[in-house]
Amino acid sequence: MKPTIIRNRTIYQASQSLRSKLLCGHLSKDLKNKYHKRSVRVTEGDTVKVVRGEFKGVSGKVTRVSAMKNGVAIEGIKKEKLKGGNLDVFIHTSNVIVTDLNTEDKWRAAKLEGKSTKPAKEAKPATPKPEPKPKTEAPKKEAKQDKETKAAKPKKESK
Repeated sequence: MKPTIIRNRTIYQASQSLRSKLLCGHLSKDLKNKYHKRSVRVTEGDTVKVVRGEFKGVSGKVTRVSAMKNGVAIEGIKKEKLKGGNLDVFIHTSNVIVTDLNTEDKWRAAKLEGKSTKPAKEAKPATPKPEPKPKTEAPKKEAKQDKETKAAKPKKESK
């Protein structure tokens, strides 16, 4: 089988979770130096610049990310329909560069900075455990004595 057929099959017949992971875009030079990462998953609210295709040079905020359409919709990039109205144009994330990140999501910001994403557990003060009470065998002896006393007592005869 040709490599292009295999590559197309892995991309276009992939599951939804795999397709969403493919929506990563390269970071600008400033962001690369700041976060020490090459690429990041593009989310709504990021500012991107188109570097290839019909809309080359246009920059704007990401309004929608679609795994099904395999791209992102950018504010200011629309196509007019013949009967009137506008359509969002979805541009693949490999054709854009992320120039500004949306860091409202604290988990995403921590992940970019390389910090732990799980909150640290607070240390509880050590409390001494109460000592277990020693087991007494007195109840067992009492039970034996009760059996002996019952056996020793004569039964009352009914009149």
